[in-house]
Amino acid sequence: MKTGEFDMRYRTLGRTGLNVSLLSFGSGGPSKLGQNTGLSSNEQNDLIRQVLDLGINFIDSSEGYGNSEEILGRGLEGIARDSYFIATKGMCRDRHGKLRDPKKFSAAIDKSLKRLGTDYIDVMQFHLLNMDDYDGVVDTLYPVMEKAREEGKIRFIGFSEQYKIEPDHRTVTHALKTHPHLWDTIMLKYGILNQYAAKEALPLAQENNVGIINMAVIREKLPKPKLLGDQIKAWKSEGLISHDALDDSNPLGWLIKGEVRSVVDAGYIFASEHPGVSTVLTGTSSISHLQNNVRALQLPNLPESDTHALKRLFGDIAVYI
Repeated sequence: MKTGEFDMRYRTLGRTGLNVSLLSFGSGGPSKLGQNTGLSSNEQNDLIRQVLDLGINFIDSSEGYGNSEEILGRGLEGIARDSYFIATKGMCRDRHGKLRDPKKFSAAIDKSLKRLGTDYIDVMQFHLLNMDDYDGVVDTLYPVMEKAREEGKIRFIGFSEQYKIEPDHRTVTHALKTHPHLWDTIMLKYGILNQYAAKEALPLAQENNVGIINMAVIREKLPKPKLLGDQIKAWKSEGLISHDALDDSNPLGWLIKGEVRSVVDAGYIFASEHPGVSTVLTGTSSISHLQNNVRALQLPNLPESDTHALKRLFGDIAVYI
């Protein structure tokens, strides 16, 4: 879809067959659809309309993102339902830290439908699924999802990983090895500083035609020069990269050239290059940042030598960043 100077690209979200925009919009993260950055209701509505105007047709949320579902429901009111896809997530545990009661999880799906103002959710996901919860979720909560799908409330089933405690993607690889038929989509983190998913998780997803939603590709240190420099110094001291591999003060400045105008641009492009990735989430509440991110993904790839260099530098590191 061409929208003025922007030309959105689209990919198939695995076995779902959904033709989703390469850049998708997330209503979580630090901004939470402007809830944490002071956007008014009108500004939130404008942001959502700009998302759609730019050709983004896949929007992700969660019951755990404050009022994001309600904000989306309001902002999408009056927009043709078949012009966008909605994904949201339900928590696996209750507020007491126990695996959620199936009846309450079923009620949570109904509440998400109501908040979003829709009759169906395109992709319903378990939020922050980890190995401790995996078997219990499959045994007791997955049947709730199946019933909701039979009733037409949801179309596809997936989960998001808990990457902060599992940077090696152990739940993703376990799920794709043991129950690949259960999962239509998986949300994981893959980017310049978090490449470990390319080892096994992404190839397994490709093999099983599972759609990958790539999250948090810029967060948290990549766009902040001091934090990035400190991280590079730490990895040098730990022996994860060589001391002469990168400059401490501007370690990724060499990526900025030609049409790649920032490290953030490079981050989005790299995150989209892997063929196992269907869509890359952005969670900004700034329309100008949103436009910049769309513009960056008009470039199909970084220079081949830069991509190879990044893989050589960071490809074997499994650490949460």
